[in-house]
Amino acid sequence: MADNPVKLTARLSLTSVVLFGLAYMAPSLVLVIFGVIAQRSAGTAPSAFLLATGAMLLSALSYAKMARLFPVSGSAYFYARQMLGGRLGFLVGWVVLLDYLFMPMVAWLVQSVFLNVQFPAIPFWGWMLINIGLTTLVNILGLTLADRTNKVLTGLGIGLVLLFVVLCVIHLMHESPVSLTAPLWNASSTWVGVSAAAAVAAYSYLGFDAVTTMAEETRDARRNIPRAVVLVMATAGLLFALVAYIMQLVHPGGVFEDAQIAAYLMSVNVGGQIFADWLNLGFIISGFASGLIVQLSTSRLLYFMGRADILPKPFGALDRRTGTPVFNLMFTAVIGLLGLNLTLEMATSFINFGAFLGFSAVNLCVICYFYRARQQQRLGLVSYLLFPLLGMCVTLYLVSQLSTTAIGIGVCWLGFGVMYLAWLTRGFRRPAPELQP
Repeated sequence: MADNPVKLTARLSLTSVVLFGLAYMAPSLVLVIFGVIAQRSAGTAPSAFLLATGAMLLSALSYAKMARLFPVSGSAYFYARQMLGGRLGFLVGWVVLLDYLFMPMVAWLVQSVFLNVQFPAIPFWGWMLINIGLTTLVNILGLTLADRTNKVLTGLGIGLVLLFVVLCVIHLMHESPVSLTAPLWNASSTWVGVSAAAAVAAYSYLGFDAVTTMAEETRDARRNIPRAVVLVMATAGLLFALVAYIMQLVHPGGVFEDAQIAAYLMSVNVGGQIFADWLNLGFIISGFASGLIVQLSTSRLLYFMGRADILPKPFGALDRRTGTPVFNLMFTAVIGLLGLNLTLEMATSFINFGAFLGFSAVNLCVICYFYRARQQQRLGLVSYLLFPLLGMCVTLYLVSQLSTTAIGIGVCWLGFGVMYLAWLTRGFRRPAPELQP
């Protein structure tokens, strides 16, 4: 185990952790993908979001249970180590790394695309360097600064989304009466269409698990981290469904000239060109907050795995002055530079495989815990067996729906993990390195 006297300090409140989770998920994302979801669901986007929320909440409940048992920063990696054994736990951590390593790159890539469209005088690569540099600097300077920055940016981003909702409601008051139930179910609706749209919407919920990587920096983590996981999922899900419902009232049905810019055209309609430009600014603000928190959570998972000697020792070190894993933050910044040569579709394909397999593994961990502890504790059959089983089925289904490219990259990454584990254990003759809580 890495010998490092500097330790993470518990400073974060429940509010801070919840806002970190919301920033990771980027509340303004619902505006970006609304048109696509409405199109796939035949004009019932809020129903698709509600179905996705319920499906992903099953996995969130599993994370909450594991976080209560193991309030450490290793997240799915550590839970799997304890419940599934050292080698399987290592492979779960390795797969999850695929999500965490490349998620910052995706966040910076999306942010830079928006900024380049809004301010084309600065080239795309210039915005990438600015975004990577600023978020890395804030995270290096310390958790307190990152917390304060996130509270301001996330508050502004949510405020602009709610302002958009208010303008939509005012617009509806001056229009002909609309059906209040059509956004939930209409003559064109089918269960197949809504569930297919919900499967796409589910990808918007990636990140609720990230708050578990901050367990060692959260006050009363055994109590607050499980609450934060559920609050983040429930808050984001209800916000997504509410905003989608109002937008679906403004634009009934699922037919658009261009589904990808439906929210922008709607913002021009309800608030004018100036407001539409400000709403784009809201996307940018939310994007910066998301990049900040994505990088922060990635650096903590790398730190935990470095402490356990799964990764080289520099990953398990903290800076003596700032108390932050500076090496890990710089490492993720370098990984982010790969985004200069990747399309958004290709970059996104890196992360979904790892995320959903990680969710599946945590659901499996709860099931294993149920069978281990049911003789000593009164554990609910529904809560500890049925819900995790349903959650695992949902996430494995989402894995099966990924593109061939995403699955191919994921399988190759898993293959490298098996080879790395074989090297660490000298051909599987030794146990995998392990860090005790």
